[in-house]
Amino acid sequence: MAMFPHERSLVKRLEGKPFTIIGVNSDQYGDNFKKQMEKHQVTWRSFKNERGGETPAIATEWNVRGWPTLYLIDHKGVIRKKWVGSPGDKVMDEEIEKLVKLAEDGKTASQ
Repeated sequence: MAMFPHERSLVKRLEGKPFTIIGVNSDQYGDNFKKQMEKHQVTWRSFKNERGGETPAIATEWNVRGWPTLYLIDHKGVIRKKWVGSPGDKVMDEEIEKLVKLAEDGKTASQ
């Protein structure tokens, strides 16, 4: 829950730019999931980690070993950073800004 305020500020600040957040939530909200997302003002796509049935949890598929695990994915779909635990708002913001600029310029990180 502690990251929600910073995530909300990113969504607001980067509105209209090539940026999106996708969340995977491991909290046990059960049928209350949608209400909890509304309560915490989560306006971006957020999924329950456990999908039920034979389908493995999202965290299992992505090899998540701790919460939060943050993936920074560029506009080409390449994972550029992975943090287990928050790197801090400043570090995260700087890395996001770099990739947003590259996406706006239509370049890749290696150009």
